Amino acid sequence: MTSVTGPEAASLRGAFFGLAAFAIFSTHDLLIKYLGGHYSPFQIVFFSSLISFPFITLLIIRDGKPGTLRPVHPWWMLLRSVSGVTAAVGAFYAFSVLPLAQVYAILFAAPLLITLLSVPILGETVRLRRGLAVVVGLLGVIVVLRPGTAELGPGHMAALLSAVAGAFNSIVVRKIGQDERPVLMILYPMLASVGLMAIALPAVYRPMPLIDLGALAVVSVMVLIAMSCLIAAYRRSPAVVVAPMQYSQILWAALYGATLFGEYPDAMTYLGAAITTASGLYILRREYSGKVSRHTPVLETKTRIGLDTSLRVGTIENNLKGPK
Repeated sequence: MTSVTGPEAASLRGAFFGLAAFAIFSTHDLLIKYLGGHYSPFQIVFFSSLISFPFITLLIIRDGKPGTLRPVHPWWMLLRSVSGVTAAVGAFYAFSVLPLAQVYAILFAAPLLITLLSVPILGETVRLRRGLAVVVGLLGVIVVLRPGTAELGPGHMAALLSAVAGAFNSIVVRKIGQDERPVLMILYPMLASVGLMAIALPAVYRPMPLIDLGALAVVSVMVLIAMSCLIAAYRRSPAVVVAPMQYSQILWAALYGATLFGEYPDAMTYLGAAITTASGLYILRREYSGKVSRHTPVLETKTRIGLDTSLRVGTIENNLKGPK
């Protein structure tokens, strides 16, 4: 029996780490759904960001890249911060009111939106095949939503807003990431999360028992563990192997939704998710081929596409290396 060694073995290990990362992210979203049944997404984002601050402080201490805390592109950094907060709040609210699988099916549109936004912001050229893939993928989202035949509520709008904001956030990172200190790409979105949510907090605050504060702490730790797994995945495998692993979240959503929340989305939800997933995978393959353009905005989004966690693989990896 022939054993797998060398680059193939490393690639398989990378795929495994990618699957592990997105399994952890799905469990993270499960806790968000639980907390969202009791607390406003503004309160959840505020406390989860606040709990993450010690890690950000550690990154600032370890950052060996010279410079100040002033961003090179302040307006783009502001847009990144606001879009990141918007993506998180929208997703957290959607998780709290919609079935997990339905939220993922909508968020899977993010790679398609990244492809569209790359045209005006990155100067990308989207040719016919990728353009058709985007159209087909967006039709998949329409299949999930079924406007006119299914009741659409604030949760659906929040999920769509999260997908758009998350895609915009990813594109901004691609645009300014090479110029900004990696630690600032983490620090400012975190400050925005705490600052903006603090403004809304008095209107929505509910006292949290110790067990729920512990759940928020677990949520923050799970993001760090999942990002560490993604770092391990991208070190071992090309992005075209790791990025598709995000679509495994629909399986976790089906499992968690059915066993813990009694959620059984209809066949149209899964059909729409399948269409959107197939389109996203096609775009990833086209970008990896290197024959269509000089940019690869979806492949370069090394985090959970469509959901801003404020902590990105590239920025974390650069800071964990420490001074050179």
